Amino acid sequence: MRGNAASSGLEQLATGVALVDAELRVRWVNAALAELLGSGMRSAVGQPLALWLCSPDDLAQAQRALDESRFVQLREAALSAFDERTLKADLAIQPADDGGLLVEVHALAASAPAVSPLSATLRGFAHEVKNPLAGLRGAAQLLQRRVDGVELQALAGLIIDEADRLAALANRLLHRDGAARLGTVNIHELLDRLAELMRAEPTPPRLRHDYDPSLPDVWGDADQLQQVLLNLARNAVEAGGRTLTLRTRAEHGVRAGARVLRCALRVDVVDDGPGVPAELRDTLFEPLVSGRVDGTGLGLALSREIAREHGGELCCSSHPGETVFSLYLPLEHAP
Repeated sequence: MRGNAASSGLEQLATGVALVDAELRVRWVNAALAELLGSGMRSAVGQPLALWLCSPDDLAQAQRALDESRFVQLREAALSAFDERTLKADLAIQPADDGGLLVEVHALAASAPAVSPLSATLRGFAHEVKNPLAGLRGAAQLLQRRVDGVELQALAGLIIDEADRLAALANRLLHRDGAARLGTVNIHELLDRLAELMRAEPTPPRLRHDYDPSLPDVWGDADQLQQVLLNLARNAVEAGGRTLTLRTRAEHGVRAGARVLRCALRVDVVDDGPGVPAELRDTLFEPLVSGRVDGTGLGLALSREIAREHGGELCCSSHPGETVFSLYLPLEHAP
């Protein structure tokens, strides 16, 4: 793996990557690692690796990888950032073809006192999907430049936008300092976007809209709420729904955990499928519970967690021919 060839292939990765020379000096970093360390890409070049690795033992392991031309993995290594933060990361160090080293940096979320098992599972999942998302985005960009026709270019653009949105969600799961991006959210704009995504499916469902146009905006993270709606819609189709109804209403006196919301916006995703099996109804929102053989059981669990993080709730009622997933979001949170 040599200079220009290496950097051109690695610069778009969501994972932080550095190339280190035979004297353990950094000669190139990609944008992801520069952002993680709080530096510009140029300012990082020329720095000794010893400035980043806080532990002499970790530095000795890097020297060993260089001297013995072997792969070395460092777990929970302490890294010194340019803005005086200390970060925890897993490092994968391997020999490069030019006699130096290729260093991959997988940042770890800062420890917190209360991390649910679901959150830990999701962070692991987010770590695994970042690189495939970067490859997906790059392929879609090439496709968009090469295909003829406005419709095909628009579909490629849709893939790029979704890859960017999912990469942003993955980053927020991996880095606890990347908190939710809160702001006013027009729920009908999210539902229109959802309809656009569902129409692009290989076998799109019939879509019906039943909106209350008088509803105000809610306060929340648009990307996270979009993911909830997408999870609900795709879950409905995969469960056998052929027609989806997207409905919005205002509702008063809604219980959300220990709270009662004086006024809530309710979003219903209704399908005409066979309904939720009786044996799954009590555990439907638990991680790793799925009615499909190839299902992960994370979509509904993630969706409920996001709803509750927004101060709301996610509920389900179901019988054959009509299953309703209702997302409740507090309206009193809007500024």
